[in-house]
Amino acid sequence: MQSGKLPHHVLQDEIFSAFEFRREEVLVRPKIGEDCSVLDFGEYVCVLSTDPITGAASEVGRLAVHISCNDVAANGVEPLGLLMTIMAPEGTAVEEIRQVVTQAAEQAASLKVEIIGGHTEITPAVNRLVVSTTAIGRAPKGKTVNSSGAETGNRIIMTKWAGLEGTAILAYDLESRLKGKVGSTVLSRARSFMEFISVVKEGIIGGRNGATAMHDVTEGGVLGALWEIAEASGTGMRVYRDKIPVREETRVICEELGLDPLKLISSGCMIITCKNSDRMLNALKETGIQAVEIGEIIEKDRVLVEEGREVPISPPESDELYKVL
Repeated sequence: MQSGKLPHHVLQDEIFSAFEFRREEVLVRPKIGEDCSVLDFGEYVCVLSTDPITGAASEVGRLAVHISCNDVAANGVEPLGLLMTIMAPEGTAVEEIRQVVTQAAEQAASLKVEIIGGHTEITPAVNRLVVSTTAIGRAPKGKTVNSSGAETGNRIIMTKWAGLEGTAILAYDLESRLKGKVGSTVLSRARSFMEFISVVKEGIIGGRNGATAMHDVTEGGVLGALWEIAEASGTGMRVYRDKIPVREETRVICEELGLDPLKLISSGCMIITCKNSDRMLNALKETGIQAVEIGEIIEKDRVLVEEGREVPISPPESDELYKVL
Protein backbone atom coordinates (compact mmCIF):
# COMPACT_ATOMS: atom_id res chain seq x y z
CA MET A 1 0.00 0.00 0.00
CA GLN A 2 0.99 3.64 -0.44
CA SER A 3 2.28 5.88 2.33
CA GLY A 4 -0.36 7.73 4.32
CA LYS A 5 -3.65 6.86 5.93
CA LEU A 6 -5.25 3.55 5.01
CA PRO A 7 -7.85 3.72 2.22
CA HIS A 8 -11.36 4.14 3.57
CA HIS A 9 -12.56 0.74 2.38
CA VAL A 10 -9.66 -0.96 4.20
CA LEU A 11 -10.44 0.97 7.39
CA GLN A 12 -14.08 -0.04 7.20
CA ASP A 13 -13.63 -3.67 6.14
CA GLU A 14 -10.47 -4.67 7.99
CA ILE A 15 -10.18 -2.36 11.00
CA PHE A 16 -13.53 -1.05 12.19
CA SER A 17 -15.30 -4.34 11.52
CA ALA A 18 -12.98 -6.10 13.99
CA PHE A 19 -14.18 -3.95 16.93
CA GLU A 20 -17.20 -5.97 18.07
CA PHE A 21 -17.30 -5.39 21.83
CA ARG A 22 -19.39 -2.41 22.91
CA ARG A 23 -19.78 -0.43 26.14
CA GLU A 24 -22.81 1.72 26.87
CA GLU A 25 -20.58 4.65 27.97
CA VAL A 26 -19.23 5.05 24.41
CA LEU A 27 -21.36 7.62 22.58
CA VAL A 28 -19.29 8.12 19.40
CA ARG A 29 -17.37 5.16 17.95
CA PRO A 30 -14.89 4.77 15.06
CA LYS A 31 -16.43 5.87 11.78
CA ILE A 32 -15.19 7.24 8.47
CA GLY A 33 -14.96 11.00 8.87
CA GLU A 34 -15.13 10.99 12.69
CA ASP A 35 -11.78 11.78 14.33
CA CYS A 36 -12.89 11.74 17.98
CA SER A 37 -14.39 9.31 20.42
CA VAL A 38 -16.93 10.60 22.95
CA LEU A 39 -17.46 8.93 26.34
CA ASP A 40 -20.43 9.42 28.69
CA PHE A 41 -19.19 10.67 32.06
CA GLY A 42 -22.61 11.53 33.47
CA GLU A 43 -23.24 15.28 33.40
CA TYR A 44 -20.25 15.68 31.08
CA VAL A 45 -18.73 13.85 28.13
CA CYS A 46 -15.05 13.18 27.54
CA VAL A 47 -13.79 13.81 23.99
CA LEU A 48 -10.57 12.11 22.87
CA SER A 49 -8.50 11.99 19.69
CA THR A 50 -5.10 10.54 18.83
CA ASP A 51 -2.75 11.16 15.89
CA PRO A 52 0.92 10.71 14.94
CA ILE A 53 3.25 13.02 13.04
CA THR A 54 5.07 10.98 10.40
CA GLY A 55 5.22 13.21 7.31
CA ALA A 56 7.44 16.01 8.63
CA ALA A 57 11.07 16.18 9.68
CA SER A 58 10.95 19.71 11.11
CA GLU A 59 8.62 21.20 13.73
CA VAL A 60 7.28 17.78 14.75
CA GLY A 61 6.80 18.82 18.38
CA ARG A 62 4.69 21.79 17.36
CA LEU A 63 2.63 19.83 14.85
CA ALA A 64 2.05 16.91 17.22
CA VAL A 65 0.27 19.16 19.71
CA HIS A 66 -1.97 20.80 17.18
CA ILE A 67 -3.16 17.79 15.19
CA SER A 68 -4.81 16.11 18.17
CA CYS A 69 -6.04 19.32 19.80
CA ASN A 70 -7.54 20.36 16.47
CA ASP A 71 -9.56 17.15 16.32
CA VAL A 72 -11.03 17.77 19.77
CA ALA A 73 -11.76 21.38 18.82
CA ALA A 74 -13.62 20.16 15.72
CA ASN A 75 -16.18 18.80 18.18
CA GLY A 76 -16.66 22.32 19.52
CA VAL A 77 -14.71 21.39 22.66
CA GLU A 78 -11.69 23.03 24.29
CA PRO A 79 -8.83 20.52 24.75
CA LEU A 80 -7.42 20.46 28.29
CA GLY A 81 -4.86 17.63 28.44
CA LEU A 82 -2.39 15.88 26.14
CA LEU A 83 -0.55 12.55 26.24
CA MET A 84 2.60 12.42 24.08
CA THR A 85 4.63 9.43 22.85
CA ILE A 86 8.04 9.99 21.22
CA MET A 87 9.71 7.19 19.23
CA ALA A 88 13.23 8.10 18.13
CA PRO A 89 15.73 6.13 16.01
CA GLU A 90 19.02 4.86 17.38
CA GLY A 91 21.66 7.58 17.35
CA THR A 92 19.23 10.38 18.16
CA ALA A 93 20.90 13.09 20.23
CA VAL A 94 19.45 14.31 23.50
CA GLU A 95 19.27 17.79 21.96
CA GLU A 96 16.90 16.51 19.26
CA ILE A 97 14.56 15.09 21.90
CA ARG A 98 14.82 18.32 23.88
CA GLN A 99 13.86 20.35 20.80
CA VAL A 100 10.72 18.25 20.21
CA VAL A 101 9.68 18.51 23.85
CA THR A 102 10.36 22.26 23.97
CA GLN A 103 8.27 22.84 20.84
CA ALA A 104 5.43 20.74 22.27
CA ALA A 105 5.55 22.45 25.65
CA GLU A 106 5.42 25.93 24.10
CA GLN A 107 2.51 25.11 21.82
CA ALA A 108 0.53 23.31 24.52
CA ALA A 109 0.97 26.26 26.88
CA SER A 110 -0.24 28.64 24.17
CA LEU A 111 -3.46 26.60 23.97
CA LYS A 112 -3.75 26.31 27.78
CA VAL A 113 -3.38 22.54 27.43
CA GLU A 114 -1.35 20.56 29.96
CA ILE A 115 0.90 17.70 28.85
CA ILE A 116 -0.15 15.10 31.41
CA GLY A 117 1.92 12.07 30.45
CA GLY A 118 3.21 9.82 27.69
CA HIS A 119 6.23 7.74 26.77
CA THR A 120 9.66 8.30 25.19
CA GLU A 121 12.04 5.68 23.82
CA ILE A 122 14.87 5.04 21.38
CA THR A 123 14.06 2.16 19.04
CA PRO A 124 15.37 0.59 15.81
CA ALA A 125 11.72 0.23 14.74
CA VAL A 126 11.75 3.79 13.28
CA ASN A 127 14.20 5.61 11.01
CA ARG A 128 13.07 9.12 11.92
CA LEU A 129 11.36 10.81 14.87
CA VAL A 130 7.73 9.80 15.24
CA VAL A 131 5.58 11.72 17.73
CA SER A 132 2.05 10.64 18.59
CA THR A 133 -0.34 12.58 20.82
CA THR A 134 -3.73 12.00 22.40
CA ALA A 135 -5.80 15.06 23.28
CA ILE A 136 -8.56 15.08 25.88
CA GLY A 137 -11.42 17.52 26.28
CA ARG A 138 -14.59 17.84 28.36
CA ALA A 139 -18.00 19.26 27.53
CA PRO A 140 -21.54 19.22 28.96
CA LYS A 141 -23.49 16.29 27.55
CA GLY A 142 -25.32 17.23 24.35
CA LYS A 143 -23.03 20.17 23.59
CA THR A 144 -20.60 18.53 21.16
CA VAL A 145 -20.52 18.76 17.36
CA ASN A 146 -19.72 15.70 15.24
CA SER A 147 -18.57 15.36 11.64
CA SER A 148 -21.78 13.47 10.90
CA GLY A 149 -24.22 16.31 11.57
CA ALA A 150 -24.34 18.06 8.17
CA GLU A 151 -27.84 18.43 6.71
CA THR A 152 -29.20 19.18 3.26
CA GLY A 153 -29.35 22.95 2.77
CA ASN A 154 -26.47 23.71 5.14
CA ARG A 155 -23.83 26.13 3.92
CA ILE A 156 -20.17 25.08 3.86
CA ILE A 157 -17.61 27.45 5.38
CA MET A 158 -13.84 27.11 5.24
CA THR A 159 -11.35 28.93 7.44
CA LYS A 160 -7.88 30.13 6.37
CA TRP A 161 -6.28 28.56 3.26
CA ALA A 162 -5.98 25.22 1.48
CA GLY A 163 -2.66 23.40 1.83
CA LEU A 164 -1.63 25.47 4.84
CA GLU A 165 0.27 22.82 6.83
CA GLY A 166 1.66 21.05 3.78
CA THR A 167 3.08 24.29 2.42
CA ALA A 168 4.94 24.96 5.67
CA ILE A 169 6.29 21.40 5.83
CA LEU A 170 7.54 21.57 2.24
CA ALA A 171 9.19 24.95 2.86
CA TYR A 172 11.07 23.52 5.84
CA ASP A 173 11.92 20.03 4.60
CA LEU A 174 12.61 20.81 0.92
CA GLU A 175 14.27 24.19 1.39
CA SER A 176 17.45 23.26 -0.49
CA ARG A 177 15.43 21.87 -3.41
CA LEU A 178 13.02 24.79 -3.63
CA LYS A 179 15.17 27.81 -2.82
CA GLY A 180 16.59 28.25 -6.30
CA LYS A 181 13.17 27.70 -7.90
CA VAL A 182 10.72 29.78 -5.85
CA GLY A 183 13.06 32.09 -3.94
CA SER A 184 13.93 32.56 -0.27
CA THR A 185 11.19 35.15 0.30
CA VAL A 186 8.42 32.73 -0.71
CA LEU A 187 9.93 30.01 1.48
CA SER A 188 10.19 32.34 4.45
CA ARG A 189 6.54 33.35 4.15
CA ALA A 190 5.53 29.71 3.66
CA ARG A 191 7.36 28.63 6.82
CA SER A 192 5.43 31.30 8.73
CA PHE A 193 2.23 29.32 8.02
CA MET A 194 3.19 27.20 11.04
CA GLU A 195 1.82 30.05 13.15
CA PHE A 196 -1.69 29.31 11.84
CA ILE A 197 -1.84 25.53 12.43
CA SER A 198 -4.30 25.63 15.34
CA VAL A 199 -8.07 25.54 14.80
CA VAL A 200 -8.97 25.44 18.49
CA LYS A 201 -10.34 28.99 18.38
CA GLU A 202 -12.58 28.42 15.36
CA GLY A 203 -13.75 25.08 16.73
CA ILE A 204 -15.01 26.69 19.91
CA ILE A 205 -16.57 29.57 17.94
CA GLY A 206 -18.24 27.10 15.59
CA GLY A 207 -19.69 25.12 18.47
CA ARG A 208 -21.19 28.29 19.96
CA ASN A 209 -22.65 29.62 16.71
CA GLY A 210 -24.70 26.81 15.26
CA ALA A 211 -22.22 24.49 13.51
CA THR A 212 -23.94 21.28 12.45
CA ALA A 213 -20.64 19.55 11.55
CA MET A 214 -16.96 20.44 11.69
CA HIS A 215 -13.83 18.75 10.39
CA ASP A 216 -10.23 19.97 10.58
CA VAL A 217 -8.40 19.45 7.29
CA THR A 218 -5.54 16.96 7.62
CA GLU A 219 -4.27 14.26 5.23
CA GLY A 220 -6.14 14.34 1.94
CA GLY A 221 -6.50 18.11 2.05
CA VAL A 222 -9.64 20.20 1.64
CA LEU A 223 -11.27 17.81 -0.83
CA GLY A 224 -10.60 14.86 1.46
CA ALA A 225 -12.13 16.61 4.46
CA LEU A 226 -15.19 17.64 2.44
CA TRP A 227 -15.73 14.08 1.23
CA GLU A 228 -15.36 12.75 4.79
CA ILE A 229 -18.01 15.14 6.16
CA ALA A 230 -20.41 14.10 3.40
CA GLU A 231 -19.63 10.42 3.98
CA ALA A 232 -20.09 10.68 7.75
CA SER A 233 -23.34 12.64 7.30
CA GLY A 234 -24.77 10.56 4.44
CA THR A 235 -25.18 13.61 2.20
CA GLY A 236 -23.88 15.14 -1.00
CA MET A 237 -22.22 18.53 -1.48
CA ARG A 238 -21.51 21.11 -4.13
CA VAL A 239 -18.29 23.09 -3.72
CA TYR A 240 -16.89 25.86 -5.93
CA ARG A 241 -13.17 25.67 -6.65
CA ASP A 242 -12.81 29.40 -7.32
CA LYS A 243 -14.15 30.14 -3.82
CA ILE A 244 -11.57 27.99 -2.02
CA PRO A 245 -8.79 30.31 -0.79
CA VAL A 246 -5.22 29.30 -1.66
CA ARG A 247 -2.25 31.47 -0.73
CA GLU A 248 0.16 32.47 -3.49
CA GLU A 249 3.03 30.75 -1.65
CA THR A 250 1.10 27.49 -1.79
CA ARG A 251 0.30 27.93 -5.47
CA VAL A 252 3.94 28.59 -6.37
CA ILE A 253 5.37 25.71 -4.34
CA CYS A 254 2.72 23.22 -5.48
CA GLU A 255 3.15 24.22 -9.11
CA GLU A 256 6.92 23.67 -8.85
CA LEU A 257 6.43 20.23 -7.29
CA GLY A 258 3.43 19.16 -9.38
CA LEU A 259 1.03 18.96 -6.42
CA ASP A 260 -2.67 19.80 -6.04
CA PRO A 261 -3.18 22.32 -3.18
CA LEU A 262 -6.70 21.01 -2.58
CA LYS A 263 -5.34 17.52 -1.81
CA LEU A 264 -2.45 18.69 0.38
CA ILE A 265 -2.49 18.26 4.17
CA SER A 266 -3.99 21.42 5.65
CA SER A 267 -4.06 21.46 9.47
CA GLY A 268 -5.04 24.97 10.48
CA CYS A 269 -7.97 24.96 8.07
CA MET A 270 -11.45 24.03 9.33
CA ILE A 271 -14.53 22.97 7.37
CA ILE A 272 -17.76 24.05 9.08
CA THR A 273 -21.33 23.35 7.99
CA CYS A 274 -24.16 25.47 9.36
CA LYS A 275 -27.64 26.79 8.62
CA ASN A 276 -26.81 30.48 9.06
CA SER A 277 -23.58 31.31 7.24
CA ASP A 278 -23.78 35.06 7.98
CA ARG A 279 -23.84 34.42 11.72
CA MET A 280 -20.91 32.01 11.52
CA LEU A 281 -18.80 34.19 9.23
CA ASN A 282 -19.36 37.26 11.39
CA ALA A 283 -18.43 35.37 14.56
CA LEU A 284 -15.22 34.10 13.01
CA LYS A 285 -14.22 37.42 11.50
CA GLU A 286 -14.86 39.25 14.80
CA THR A 287 -11.97 37.23 16.25
CA GLY A 288 -9.71 37.79 13.24
CA ILE A 289 -10.18 34.40 11.60
CA GLN A 290 -10.40 34.51 7.80
CA ALA A 291 -13.37 32.49 6.57
CA VAL A 292 -15.43 32.18 3.40
CA GLU A 293 -18.44 30.25 2.17
CA ILE A 294 -17.38 27.69 -0.44
CA GLY A 295 -20.49 25.64 -1.16
CA GLU A 296 -23.58 23.89 0.16
CA ILE A 297 -24.75 20.50 1.38
CA ILE A 298 -27.07 18.79 -1.10
CA GLU A 299 -29.02 15.54 -0.98
CA LYS A 300 -26.69 13.45 -3.13
CA ASP A 301 -23.65 13.69 -5.39
CA ARG A 302 -20.38 15.21 -4.20
CA VAL A 303 -19.04 17.60 -6.79
CA LEU A 304 -16.46 20.32 -7.28
CA VAL A 305 -17.58 23.02 -9.71
CA GLU A 306 -14.70 24.32 -11.81
CA GLU A 307 -14.93 26.28 -15.04
CA GLY A 308 -18.64 25.53 -15.26
CA ARG A 309 -18.19 21.75 -14.97
CA GLU A 310 -19.13 19.49 -12.07
CA VAL A 311 -16.26 17.15 -11.22
CA PRO A 312 -16.91 14.30 -8.73
CA ILE A 313 -15.15 14.59 -5.36
CA SER A 314 -13.62 11.18 -4.76
CA PRO A 315 -12.57 9.51 -1.49
CA PRO A 316 -9.15 10.81 -0.42
CA GLU A 317 -6.09 8.83 -1.44
CA SER A 318 -2.48 9.20 -0.26
CA ASP A 319 -1.77 12.84 0.59
CA GLU A 320 0.08 14.95 -1.98
CA LEU A 321 2.87 15.40 0.58
CA TYR A 322 4.00 11.80 0.18
CA LYS A 323 4.69 12.31 -3.51
CA VAL A 324 7.74 14.40 -2.65
CA LEU A 325 8.73 13.40 0.91
